[in-house]
Amino acid sequence: MFPFVRLFKDVFLASRQPRFTELTQTHVSHHICWPHDLDIFLELNNGRALTLYDLGRSAMAVRAGLVSVLRGEGWAMTMAGTHTRFRRRIRVMQRFEMRNRTVCWDDKFIYLEQSMWKKDGECASHVLLRAAVTDKNGIVAPSRVLAAMGQADLASPPMPEWINQWTSADAARPWPPMQD
Repeated sequence: MFPFVRLFKDVFLASRQPRFTELTQTHVSHHICWPHDLDIFLELNNGRALTLYDLGRSAMAVRAGLVSVLRGEGWAMTMAGTHTRFRRRIRVMQRFEMRNRTVCWDDKFIYLEQSMWKKDGECASHVLLRAAVTDKNGIVAPSRVLAAMGQADLASPPMPEWINQWTSADAARPWPPMQD
């Protein structure tokens, strides 16, 4: 089940924080791994981790002013791809920090990165996301989204090479997938 109570809490808290002055600022939020977040190994379930990343993106979108634009234009945001690394376990009742930021964008997609950090300073997981804003006709260009946000002249930061390599590798991946 989707953690709606946590979503409302995180969005409420984000609405009380200062708006971003730059689109690429980092939104930081704090979380606890609850018993219903666990897998059979008594650690944060990988699917639940991705759901918790949804909460971080939603709160970040509030602070960036994107949510009000999406509502006003009748647009939605969807994830068009992800690449995730899990490196350290988060156990029941452990507190962790989530960091969320927009890295860059191109003519179709917005690239975001999110990470979960344990109290001891270790990065537990990291996810790169390719997001798209959509309307009834398909993908809305980031330049159009930026214009609706009042930032029409904002240029994307350079795409880091590791993200460029991921997009190239993903473009070479067959779609639809092979069926035996």
